[in-house]
Amino acid sequence: MDKPKILIVEDEEKIARVLELELTYEGYEVEKALDGLVGFQLFQQGEWDLILLDVMLPGISGIELLRRIRSNDSNTPVIMLTAKDSVEDKVSGLDLGANDYVTKPFQIEELLARIRASLRLHRKPVAEETNQDWLTVGDLRLSEVTHEVMRGDTLIELTPREFDLLAYLMRNSRQVLNREQLLNGVWGYDYYGDTNVVDVYIRYLRNKIDKPHGTPYIHTVRGIGYVLKESK
Repeated sequence: MDKPKILIVEDEEKIARVLELELTYEGYEVEKALDGLVGFQLFQQGEWDLILLDVMLPGISGIELLRRIRSNDSNTPVIMLTAKDSVEDKVSGLDLGANDYVTKPFQIEELLARIRASLRLHRKPVAEETNQDWLTVGDLRLSEVTHEVMRGDTLIELTPREFDLLAYLMRNSRQVLNREQLLNGVWGYDYYGDTNVVDVYIRYLRNKIDKPHGTPYIHTVRGIGYVLKESK
C-alpha cells in the first residue's frame, strides 16, 4: 500500500520540521511549505491524502489558501492549525470547508489521532479487494493493501511498528517464533537494541487486539517466544 501523502503548510519552521519528523516516523509521506503561495503550488502539483494548514501565513493567508483549495478540490481533508483561539477564524475555516481545527500549542498525539480519523473518514476508494489481500486468523483480519486491522466488526488502530509485528505474526501463524526471529523479521538484521523491545510491542498488541475482545490470539511459549493462533 502507498503511504498516505500529507502536505504541511506552516510558516513557523520549527513547528513544520517537528510535524515533518513525527509524521514521517508514523509512516506518512510528507512535504512542507513555509508560505501560502508555495503551499498552493505544491497542492496543484501533487495528489494529497490530507493537508495541515496554518491560518497565519505569508504570501496568502491560510483562509485564502483553503478557499483556493476548495474551489479545485472538495474532497481532500484539511485540518487547520492556528495560534489564535478565535471563533471567527474557526467559523471562516469551517464555512470554507475545513474538516477539523487544532489550536496551538497542541499535543502531537491529539493531532495524530485527528489525522487518522480524517484519513479514515475520507479514505479514497480502492480497487475491490480479493481474499488474498487479507491475512486471517479466526475473526482477526489484516489487510496489507489498506493497512486495516479488524477484530470482528471492530477497526483496530495500530502504529506502523505494531502493524508490522502483527503482520509478521499472522504470516507465520501457528509457528512459535523466538525474539531473534521477530527482531530480524520486523526490526531488521541491523537492529542492535534491547531484545526486550519485542516483549514491549507484544504487550501493546495484546492490549489492542486481545484484551478488549476476551479471546486471546497471541500466546507465550515459555522459554521460546510467541505464537499467534486461535485459542482451543
